[in-house]
Amino acid sequence: MATIYDVAALAGVSPATVSRVFNGTKVSDDKVAAVRDAAERLSFTPNRAARTLRRQSSEVIALVIPDIENPYFTEMARGVEDAASESGYSVVLCNSDAQPEKESTYLRIAMAERMSGVILAAASAQTDLAEVLTAGRPVVAVDRSAGHDIDEVVMANREAGRQATAHLLRTHRRVAYIGGPADIETSAERAEGWRIAHRDAGVAVPEHLLRFASFRVDGGRRVMEELLALPEPPDAIVAGNNLIGVGAIQVLSEHGVAPPRIGVAVVGSLPYTTLRPSAVTVVRLPARQMGVTAARMLLDRIRGDDQPPRTVVLRGDLQPAAD
Repeated sequence: MATIYDVAALAGVSPATVSRVFNGTKVSDDKVAAVRDAAERLSFTPNRAARTLRRQSSEVIALVIPDIENPYFTEMARGVEDAASESGYSVVLCNSDAQPEKESTYLRIAMAERMSGVILAAASAQTDLAEVLTAGRPVVAVDRSAGHDIDEVVMANREAGRQATAHLLRTHRRVAYIGGPADIETSAERAEGWRIAHRDAGVAVPEHLLRFASFRVDGGRRVMEELLALPEPPDAIVAGNNLIGVGAIQVLSEHGVAPPRIGVAVVGSLPYTTLRPSAVTVVRLPARQMGVTAARMLLDRIRGDDQPPRTVVLRGDLQPAAD
């Protein structure tokens, strides 16, 4: 007995496209003709297609993020939920704690629960999506690449790091960079932006002021202490994300050199601080827009969009500290 997948294979389209044809959803004329011809040749009836699709997936998508405590990711999650809800889909939020093993568990659960697709901020560059992709479930990577040929929504990270650094180099001589883990794409790219800004300004790149930590408050605190202990400490800091910025500012305040005494630029909006927000330069990242964009791309794939993988790059907005 033929299945929806047999029809899709014969017609050269996705199973979701077959369902769209039989459910009356808008599909190009050539795909409609191919699907109906394949269904007729296989003696396949439309009502069976609908039943099969319902058994294979639900109107639920998984959102897997590395740090649920980071307001950047919760803002992104809000965008995902808003866009999914508009289309009648629910979102299951999964926190991987940046642990590949935990991430893999959530991906297996998504398959076991027959979720329609996954939006993923990968825990590492070695994320294994084989099971998900083999099952035909669409995946959209957010914030960073997942190492597969899939749709992505990312930030212009090099430009964000360059903007923040270039702004500080106008008035400071020794600008350090504190990033997250060196093997995470976002961290490495923002660090490269820091290097580019130095080169553009005709300043030797001070590699000894380039440090990597975790993407959390304790990472920013630890490295800021290390930098202040140098014989010639930096006179300005670029924080690679919002929580690193919080940790660095906490330490600067404890040492009595809080901004503006030392210049600080943060990639990502500060979620909380005892300082006036205007004391710190911020490259604001459109996290909610990232979530909305990723959800809409995923829903397009679920509905049968089979164009080649796309990458959407969103730009940050430099908001200088007040003079």
